[in-house]
Amino acid sequence: NIMYDLLDLLKKEGIETTQLKHLIRDVNPWHDFLALLELKRTIKSWQPDIIFLNSSKAGFLGSFVSKFMIHDSCSKVIYRIGGWSFNDPGSKWKKLFWIGLERLSARWKDIIIVNNKHDLDQAKRFKIRPRNKVQLIYNGLDVYKTNFMDREEARLKLFEKTARQFGKIFNAGTIIGTIANFYPSKGLEYLIDTAEYFKNNDDIVFTIVGEGAERPHLEKLIIEKGLKKKVLLLGQLTDAFRLLPAFDIFILPSIKEGFPWVIIEAMTAKLPVIATRVGAVPEIIEDTKNGMLVEPAHSEHIAGKIQELLNNDHLRQEIGIQAHQTVLFKFPLEKMIREIESVIDN
Repeated sequence: NIMYDLLDLLKKEGIETTQLKHLIRDVNPWHDFLALLELKRTIKSWQPDIIFLNSSKAGFLGSFVSKFMIHDSCSKVIYRIGGWSFNDPGSKWKKLFWIGLERLSARWKDIIIVNNKHDLDQAKRFKIRPRNKVQLIYNGLDVYKTNFMDREEARLKLFEKTARQFGKIFNAGTIIGTIANFYPSKGLEYLIDTAEYFKNNDDIVFTIVGEGAERPHLEKLIIEKGLKKKVLLLGQLTDAFRLLPAFDIFILPSIKEGFPWVIIEAMTAKLPVIATRVGAVPEIIEDTKNGMLVEPAHSEHIAGKIQELLNNDHLRQEIGIQAHQTVLFKFPLEKMIREIESVIDN
């Protein structure tokens, strides 16, 4: 869990933290009202120079409190969005609702940071205008501090996990996998559909590392398609990214993304990546150069790209090398930190 990893890290560094128990992910009028009061108490107590908000709900509630509930607040309000909520799968009214909230609450924020040009263009199109500006800052990664396991150790860890969970070892020659929260936006059902194309190939296994509310739906789909020995839901694993070298091919089947960290982690591990053309992905991957792009919700396209990579060892290796170079030179962590610090200081 990234949040608790961050809290542990801050604690080790002696940095004081406060957790808001009522600021939960889902919309809940009662908890949201109590979260407003929690936020008000926390901001009045801390009197921060900067209020840095990092999710759609926190962005709305936090900026609302700063604007209307703390009259002497001089805090700069910065909102860093991972991906607009109105791009999530859902009904038209729900999308319009979130567009309206983002447009309204933008007036209570000084700066909005987006992590891809697609979201920047949408901010302009939907007139989401903060008091100062909308700033594009790409995510970054330090390729020298990824601390991946080596391939054999990582594969052994995965095989041990499958043995404990399923009572047998799936010692497949080729592992095709992903790491994702089990949310509708991650499009994991399309990865399961993709596995059906390789149903008769015992050398290939699909592994999905992660957890979430979609698990019952995904398990039902796997059983219905007769893929219990083909698609393995491994649950949440500590430091899952360290296991990336165990994979032969990494798949991102999302139907909505902002800038997915896992993509640049997989690219840093020199994996050939097949990803859907959503959010920042086309800004990261140049098709057939440092990865492969497919349209979202098209399992047959993913299957075709997998087969292309399986048939061409040279292409697979070359894409992995180019992927690593892309992260090294285009998305370094130092650049992201420098740009965020500039926004904070100015």
